[in-house]
Amino acid sequence: MANCSACRKDRAQRRSAGDEFGNFCPMPSRVAVIGAGAAGLVAARELRSEGHAPVVFERAAGVGGTWLYDPAASSDPLSAGGSSSSLYASLRTNLPREIMGFLDFPFVAVEGADSDQRRFPGHEEVLRYLQEFARRFDLLGMVRLGTEVVRVHRDASAASWRVAYSSRKLAGVGSEEVEVGEEAFDAVVVCNGHFTEPRLAHIAGIDSWPGKQLHSYNYRVPDPFHGQVVVIIGYHPSGIDISRELAGVAKEVHVAIRSAPCEMHTTRTTDRSNLWLHSMIERAEEDGTVVFEDGSRIKADAIVHCTGYKYNFPFLGDDVGTYVDDNCVRPLYKHVFPPQLAPHVSFIGLPFTSILFPLFQLQSTWVARVLSGRIELPSQDNMMHDVAAFYADMEARGSPKRSTHDLRCTFEYEDWVVEQCGMEKIEEWRKIIYVMARTTAPDRHESYRDEWEDNHLLAQAHRDFTKYL
Repeated sequence: MANCSACRKDRAQRRSAGDEFGNFCPMPSRVAVIGAGAAGLVAARELRSEGHAPVVFERAAGVGGTWLYDPAASSDPLSAGGSSSSLYASLRTNLPREIMGFLDFPFVAVEGADSDQRRFPGHEEVLRYLQEFARRFDLLGMVRLGTEVVRVHRDASAASWRVAYSSRKLAGVGSEEVEVGEEAFDAVVVCNGHFTEPRLAHIAGIDSWPGKQLHSYNYRVPDPFHGQVVVIIGYHPSGIDISRELAGVAKEVHVAIRSAPCEMHTTRTTDRSNLWLHSMIERAEEDGTVVFEDGSRIKADAIVHCTGYKYNFPFLGDDVGTYVDDNCVRPLYKHVFPPQLAPHVSFIGLPFTSILFPLFQLQSTWVARVLSGRIELPSQDNMMHDVAAFYADMEARGSPKRSTHDLRCTFEYEDWVVEQCGMEKIEEWRKIIYVMARTTAPDRHESYRDEWEDNHLLAQAHRDFTKYL
């Protein structure tokens, strides 16, 4: 994915025309950053390091994004509602801390009564890490907490972007008032994450089914399912964790796997006596029965959708020109820039199947340096050509649109962004540990977080960390 010859030719043409940066005049920018999770925090740091003035809007009462645990779920069990977090109480990371942290701010265990020193720590430890990152780099002063962005649109002159927001302010004991405002910015960086809009399975007959339904976004603890028969839809990390936790209190747990192997024509048992794996649900019936495609049927009390999330940007006006099509955010150049608006609008953190915090950092560095003029983007036409070629390649490979932002563990994309930014390559040990963790987890659900085979790589990791500690 190195720079193509067309891109180099385009840059040379613009330089020869006396306009080194095309229509973009690089200068320090006032930048709106939407979201103060891991992506928003590192974006703010990178933007400031390039001389920009970031303002971070965060609707929750603290920084951390999805890692800010909220024990109160939404009043609507199938939607996010007013809740800001998708975490369940027992959640532990599914990647080891050595690779999770930002590239220059290691996520190492520290001594202390509240510290979780496990390699795969609980969510509280990740939040502490992000809070410490914000303190260490003096980012908190840039963040407007309790402030939700409600609309982003071009102003009449198209020279800047208007960001409308609402802020919750305390108005006395037990009450609050809402203030609204709108400000102008030179650029907008969208960092609102993609774990806030639940995606539900489509089940024939579900409207007449009498049981209760819940999306994993609103699952917190297993207690409400004590003694019940529960159907879990999905067997990715949350589905695996929740099904096994529920097996400890429920009468029976049945997992419907959408991507079940073709040979799975019958129900499969697991190492838990009350946990079974099935093919997908065929239909739900009025008497409470759930019928699976493998022919089995059970009467269930509850269905938990562990079916992932949809990208959602309700605050973006039509003039932004991006839209979500089967969970593909398009058109975007390299998952970040809408070609028709680059570099004034960008998205951080859309890709998945990657080491996310380092990815956020790389993308943020790229965006910040493009805005400051240190890095040049291809012309709009060349970016659109690149986007079209990318989509054509996906179609030729038979990849569905919903896989557009799946990086597939190859690190090709990350290495390309590193090259654009002139940064040091991501360490090989980090890549190897990631691949080992991803390949080990499916076969060792119970033990992969506490028994590892990568100890030989940890010494190298900690030697590299000494540059930053």
